[in-house]
Amino acid sequence: MRGPAYAGFVRLPAHAPGQTIGLLGGSFNPPHVGHLLASRLALRRLGLDRVWWLATPGNPLKSGADLSALRARLQAARALVHDPRICVTGFESEIGSRFTIDTLAYLRLRAPGARFVWIMGADNLAQFHRWRRWREIAALAPMLVIDRPGSSFAALSSRAAQALAHWRRPESDAPRLALLAPPAWVFLHGPRSGASSTALRARGGGGLG
Repeated sequence: MRGPAYAGFVRLPAHAPGQTIGLLGGSFNPPHVGHLLASRLALRRLGLDRVWWLATPGNPLKSGADLSALRARLQAARALVHDPRICVTGFESEIGSRFTIDTLAYLRLRAPGARFVWIMGADNLAQFHRWRRWREIAALAPMLVIDRPGSSFAALSSRAAQALAHWRRPESDAPRLALLAPPAWVFLHGPRSGASSTALRARGGGGLG
């Protein structure tokens, strides 16, 4: 996938001042129903205008040995999404970002009028303290943490959750989360999926070419 079509994948998505946008980062290797459930839950419960799927060039905390080419992951994600409010993008590769802190800093400069919420699963909160400059990430954007099967206790007892406990807001504040000044985060319950990209690859369902 090259030329204008590929350029559309790696370009910063369209946005407008005042829009509320959820950012769901990941390898999407492969994308699955869990990503869709999380996105739809965020759109509904937070009242977001858009959710962007940020397909990373590579996760610094994971081996890249079985990572499919970015263009294949982008194509697979686009094929899975049938909601105009969800945008698939690989713009992090274009700006040379492999770390969330750098992506958020870039968005603060390039899209200052939009309001961004970082979306992660509870399994990611459990190891959030391993992310580069994680405290600064929490200070740059409100965070939505979505419950996942088997991850609740590890997530809420994690180092990061304990350090950020003062800024946790009740689920009833979810509709306001995008408008709150960071740090602010909500642990959200809703329809859950045990699907994972790792499990799909292990079963042979992750071959993206």
